[in-house]
Amino acid sequence: MATVPGIGLGGFSPEQNLGIPKSLILTIHSDRLYSESAYGQRIAREMEGRSAVLMAENRRIEAELRAEELDLAERRATTDPEAFRALAQAFDQKVQETRTTQEAKFVEITTARDEARRAFRQTSIPILEQIMAETGAAAILEQSTVLLSADAIDVTDLAITRIDTILGEGLDASEPDSNQP
Repeated sequence: MATVPGIGLGGFSPEQNLGIPKSLILTIHSDRLYSESAYGQRIAREMEGRSAVLMAENRRIEAELRAEELDLAERRATTDPEAFRALAQAFDQKVQETRTTQEAKFVEITTARDEARRAFRQTSIPILEQIMAETGAAAILEQSTVLLSADAIDVTDLAITRIDTILGEGLDASEPDSNQP
């Protein structure tokens, strides 16, 4: 069983295990585990902030391009057709490059969100393994894939509490990873 470095198995003793189900099968709502934990909420706040910045930037760029397009339309009547065609092509190229750049920023945010969720899942595994060991479970199943189960085997709330206690908000994205040189 893996452990969180420097924390052992989280410091939870058998005396603290009152109310923990004893079952070979446990269930968990992984979406709730992520979204309701302090760690997952921090990631969501960071990604929402990045998305808001990108949306504001997109609105600003859109307004600038609209103004430039209106200016170009006004100049059409007084500009030589060949010169206007060159200006229009340059504007179109600028719009396409801007769109590509902004789409790349969106993909970057989406990728960062996915990577953060994978890191959360990996970091949570030792805690879930600990819960399995304490309950005598052989498996933890995703609740959404289980047709019918007793509420008593759902350890989502317990896992959220443990993750919050052991990991807190997790490693802040602006902090260096302590596992890297």
